[in-house]
Amino acid sequence: MSPAATPIVFVVDDDISVRESLELLIRNEGWQPETFASAQDFLDRPRIFAPSCLVLDVSLPGLNGLELQKLVAVERSDMPIIFISGHGDVPMTVQAMKAGAVEFLTKPFGDTALLSAIRQSLKRSSAALAHEAEMQVLRACYASLTQREQEVMALVVCGLLNKQVGGELGISEITVKAHRGQVMRKMKADSLVDLVKIAERLHLTPSAKG
Repeated sequence: MSPAATPIVFVVDDDISVRESLELLIRNEGWQPETFASAQDFLDRPRIFAPSCLVLDVSLPGLNGLELQKLVAVERSDMPIIFISGHGDVPMTVQAMKAGAVEFLTKPFGDTALLSAIRQSLKRSSAALAHEAEMQVLRACYASLTQREQEVMALVVCGLLNKQVGGELGISEITVKAHRGQVMRKMKADSLVDLVKIAERLHLTPSAKG
């Protein structure tokens, strides 16, 4: 998931002339184009971990653009979508934008508008991938804690003092201190505030659980 990976711009459009012209435009910007004639062809492509976005025609044979958008939102949330349509009506545009599309362009559209939307989408994708990479690291750190260390962490981030944590768990204050030190080291937390923030990001705090 290297940030240096060449961004990929996927194009799904059943019109070969559109696919070819967009492929050229995308390649000229230094991005990697991948084109597909149908939604199913795109879904058959294994997921990639590089900044990416999807330029998607609304009217497609079989699975249409709006249906594909729903699947992408669930399975590939780091991939923003730019819709293109030869006959985009208002309800369709509203539906697409409400579901998280970056842009909805009606053919014929200018290169500048499309390239601007692609740049915005790739930036968003990079941020989403970076966030996911950070979360994976945090989850791995948390998984490295022993069960007792997880118990100590849970009580510490709720604001309990070492003595209170010991009382809750039936262990000595010195033992709590030792576990707490291990928790701080393994979670790479420099302070209690850091640890609380990490717990919130991992949804371990009562407030995050609702």
